Amino acid sequence: MPPTDRPTLVAVAHGSRDPRALSTVTALLDRVRELRPGLDVRLGHVELNEPLLDDTLRSLGSAPTVIVPLLLSRGHHVKHDLPRAAAAIPAGDIRIARPLGPHPLLAEALAARLAEAGWRPEDGSSRSAGVVLASAGSRDPESAADTRRMAAMLGERLGGVPVVPAYASALAPTVPAAVKALTARGRHRIAVASYFAAPGLFATRSAAAAPWIAAEPLGTHPALARLLLHRYDQARALSRPVRRLELTAA
Repeated sequence: MPPTDRPTLVAVAHGSRDPRALSTVTALLDRVRELRPGLDVRLGHVELNEPLLDDTLRSLGSAPTVIVPLLLSRGHHVKHDLPRAAAAIPAGDIRIARPLGPHPLLAEALAARLAEAGWRPEDGSSRSAGVVLASAGSRDPESAADTRRMAAMLGERLGGVPVVPAYASALAPTVPAAVKALTARGRHRIAVASYFAAPGLFATRSAAAAPWIAAEPLGTHPALARLLLHRYDQARALSRPVRRLELTAA
């Protein structure tokens, strides 16, 4: 498809008061542009940062658009805020992609971030090692199911080591509670995997609870850029505009 015929990709980040979040997301979208030259890639936020999603969509008018949540699971923002924003553009040809996770590319990125922090291949089969997958948390049960599935994917990627999902808000267990549970199972080399797209308060608090090593957020990892484009392509292939979350393809 010629570049001018491609729908605009609007990546939607949550937004954060941490200034590193905006710079990280901006750098990630630069990677996406490098992978897909000529593609119009825009940014919108749910809250806290500009540009807000509503403003980004209004600036595009009725141009064909694919909204790709830079969010890691199903939840209120994905199910309600994004469709509401799309519905505010009644003449728009807007498709909404599914959230980034769970997906094997995220397991690749999480494993790489752990390796950068000091995780070794042999830790995957060690009886003393364990991982806490720290995420934001949501009261939506499907969000929790997505995080549990991602924890299982990461455990397989790391060679079978136990990976316990934990949450910075809304749900139990917390990161300290998950660490305590792994310790009770005889796991004393416990790493925290940061299941956050960008730095922020939750990621910082989660890392502080790590008794051994804490990985950096997913950030600008190349696998994340590839996954953004994968979700874009999935939604673009749909035969009709979709103003709700698509749950069909992994």
